[in-house]
Amino acid sequence: MGNIHSRLLSEVKRLEPDLGEERLVEVFLTNLDPSEPNRHRRVVNILSFEELHVWVDDVLVLREKTENIESAAMVTGVGCEFAEYVRKSDGEHVCFARGDGRYYNMIAKAVKRINHYLRHGDTDFSRMEAGRDAVCPKCGKPYPRGTSTCPRCASKSKALRRLFSFAGKEWKPISFSMIFFFISAGIGVVIPIINRIMVDDYIQADAAEGDGFWIGFALSVLSIFAAETLRRLANVGRGYFLTASSNRIVKRLRNTVFCKIQELSIAKISRRTSGELLQRVNSDTQQITNFLVNQLPGVLEQFLTFMAVAVILFFYDWKMALLILLPMPFVALSFRLFWRLMRTLFARRWQLKSQGNAVLHDIFSGIRVVKAYGMEKREEERFLKVAADEREALLRIEKFWALLNPPLQFLLGLGEYVLLYYVGTGMLNGVMTAGEMSQFSSYAGMVFGPLLTLMNFPRQFIHMMTSLTRVCEIIDETVDVENGTDQAIGEIRGDIDINHISFGYEESDEVIKDIDLHIKKGDFVGLVGKSGVGKSTLINLVMRMYDVDEGEICIDGVDIRTIPQETLRSQMGVVLQENFLFTGTVWQNLSYAKPNATREEVIQAAKMAGAHEFIIRLPDGYNTYVGERGHTLSGGERQRISIARALLHDPKILILDEATASLDTETEKLIQDALAVLCKGRTTIAIAHRLSTLRNATRLVVLDKGGVAEMGTHDELMQKEGIYYGLVMAQREMTRMSE
Repeated sequence: MGNIHSRLLSEVKRLEPDLGEERLVEVFLTNLDPSEPNRHRRVVNILSFEELHVWVDDVLVLREKTENIESAAMVTGVGCEFAEYVRKSDGEHVCFARGDGRYYNMIAKAVKRINHYLRHGDTDFSRMEAGRDAVCPKCGKPYPRGTSTCPRCASKSKALRRLFSFAGKEWKPISFSMIFFFISAGIGVVIPIINRIMVDDYIQADAAEGDGFWIGFALSVLSIFAAETLRRLANVGRGYFLTASSNRIVKRLRNTVFCKIQELSIAKISRRTSGELLQRVNSDTQQITNFLVNQLPGVLEQFLTFMAVAVILFFYDWKMALLILLPMPFVALSFRLFWRLMRTLFARRWQLKSQGNAVLHDIFSGIRVVKAYGMEKREEERFLKVAADEREALLRIEKFWALLNPPLQFLLGLGEYVLLYYVGTGMLNGVMTAGEMSQFSSYAGMVFGPLLTLMNFPRQFIHMMTSLTRVCEIIDETVDVENGTDQAIGEIRGDIDINHISFGYEESDEVIKDIDLHIKKGDFVGLVGKSGVGKSTLINLVMRMYDVDEGEICIDGVDIRTIPQETLRSQMGVVLQENFLFTGTVWQNLSYAKPNATREEVIQAAKMAGAHEFIIRLPDGYNTYVGERGHTLSGGERQRISIARALLHDPKILILDEATASLDTETEKLIQDALAVLCKGRTTIAIAHRLSTLRNATRLVVLDKGGVAEMGTHDELMQKEGIYYGLVMAQREMTRMSE
C-alpha cells in the first residue's frame, strides 16, 4: 500500500501474517504504553478495514471493530501526545496510542488519516496531505517551518544558474562590459612593457644623443599616459554597462520574489516572520546587487590580469612562475576545507538578522501597545538581546577570518621572496636590466594584488550565496493554493455548496470537520458559535485563502479550486475582523477595491457605511492622510471605511466577519439598515459578535467542535433551546449586567 512505509509493512507481516496489505488503513509506531504513560514500550498500532489492533511489545492489548469507531482525536498531555477514539456503542473515549514529543507529527498524521477513512471509506490521502511539511530526502531532517526546501541541501549550482538565467536577458550590455574588461586587463599588462623600454632605452642609456632620443623618450611617456587614460575610459565603460545591467537584473529578481510571495497562500506566508520576508525582498536582493556591481567586476578584472601575467611569467621563466604560484593550491584547499563552516556561520548570521528585523517590525507596528503598558524598557532589552546575538555571530565570522587570513597571506607572500631572489640574482649576474627588473616588479604586484583580492572573494561569495539561496528558496517554494484556469464561470450568481469539507492549519489540527452546507443565491447566512469553533476559518475557505484538506467548495456548481483567484475574489466583498487601512489618504483606501470608481460612487458608498459625516469633518476631508495602518483614525472609523470599501466593490457575495464589532449602537443601526439594502439579491455570509444583528438572517448556522451543531432561523433555534439559545441568553444576561 503506497501510504504505508515498507518498514511498517514488515512489522504488520510479522505480527499479523494473515492480514493482507490491501486491507490496511493505517500503521504507526509509538513509544509509550497507552495505559501506563511513564513506561516506554514498543507499540504498533494497526487499523484495517475490519479492526483496530494495538500491539505492546508484541502482545495484543487492544482490539476494536473499525465499524464501532466514530472518530479519532489527538490530545496533548503532559510531556506526551496521545490518540483516542470515540466508541459508537457507548460514547466512551478510549486511548489507544501514546508517545513523547518525537512522535507528535506521526500521531497527528495517523489521526487525520483514520478520520478521513472513517468519513469517506477510502485510503487515498494524497490530496489531503498535499503541501504539508515533510523531511528532506537527502539529509532526512525536517524542512524548516513553512517551507518545502532544505537550506542545508539546496543546490548552490542551481541557485547560480537561476541568477545567470536572470542575467541572460542582459547579454548585450554584459558582453560590452566584458569587452571593456579585456581592454582594461590587456592595457594593464602592456604598461610594464612600455615602462621597461623607457627605463632601459632612455633613462638607463649611457648618453642622450640627437633629437630622436628625446622624441623617443617623449613618445614613451605619452604612450604610458595614453594607455592609462584608455584604461580608465575602459573602466568607465565597464562600470556603466555592468551597473545598468546589474540593477536591471536585481530589479527583475526582486520583482520575481515579491510576486512569488503574493502567490503563496496565507498559511505559508504566516509561517514566516515579516522580518524574513522583508529581508528576502530588500536586504538579500540588495546584497546580490552589491556583489554583482561592486565586488564581482573587481574580482573579474583582477582574475583576468592574474591570468595574463601568469602566462607572461611562464613565457619568461616557467620555474620562477611555478615557485611564485606554488602557494595557490594550499590557499584553495584551505577554503575548500572550511567552506561548510563558513556557510554555516553566514547562514546563522542571516537568521539572526531576520529575527532582529522581525522584532523591530513588531515593536514599531505595536508601538501604541508598547507605550500603553509602559514596556519601552522591556522591548529595548528584547531588541538588545537579538542585536547582541547577531553581534556574536558576526564576531565569530570576524574571528574566523582573523585566524585564517594571516597564515594564508604569509603563504602568498613567500612568492615575493622568490621573485626578490630571482630578480636580485639576475641583476648581480648582469643578465637582467633595470627595466626588466621594473617590469617583473610590476608583474609581481599584478600577481600578488589579485591573489590577495581573490583570497577575500570566498567571503564575499559565501555572503552573496547565503542571500541568493534564501531568495531561491522563496522562488522555488511550492504553491499550495494554485490558481485555477477555468475561465468559463464568468459572472458569479452566488450559489455556494460546501460539500463535506475538513481543514486544519497544522498537521495535528482539524478546525473544520466534515461540514456540509448549501447556501442559495440571495441568502443571508449567519455563522454563530463560541470563539475557536471555526467561523472565521470557514469564510477564509470560501474566499480560498486556504484550500480544504477534504471535500470541496463550489460556487454556482464549480469547484473554486478551478476558478482563477482574481475572478473569484473580484466578485466578493469582504469586511474582516482586522480592518486594515493602507498608508495613504481616505480616498485611496476607499477606492482600493475599485480604482476606477467615480467621485459619486465613492461618496455614496461612504454614506451607506455611515462614514461620510466623519470624513468631511477631517482636516482635508477625503484627502486626509490616515497614516500607517490608519492609526490617526479610531477603530470604529477604520471599520466604517472598510465597510464602505466593500460596498463600493458591489460584490455578488458579501462576507462580513464581525463587521460592526467596533461601532456604537447608533452607528451600528445605520450600518445594519444599509447592509439590509445591500444584501438584497446578494449572497451574504456574516459572523457577528452581537447575535441580535443576525435576527433577520435567512438562516443561522451554529458551529461547535468544528462541525455544524444547529441550523435554522432565529425563532426556530430559540425554540430548540440548544447551543444558540444558550448563547443568546448569556448575551442578554451580560447586557443586563452592564446596564
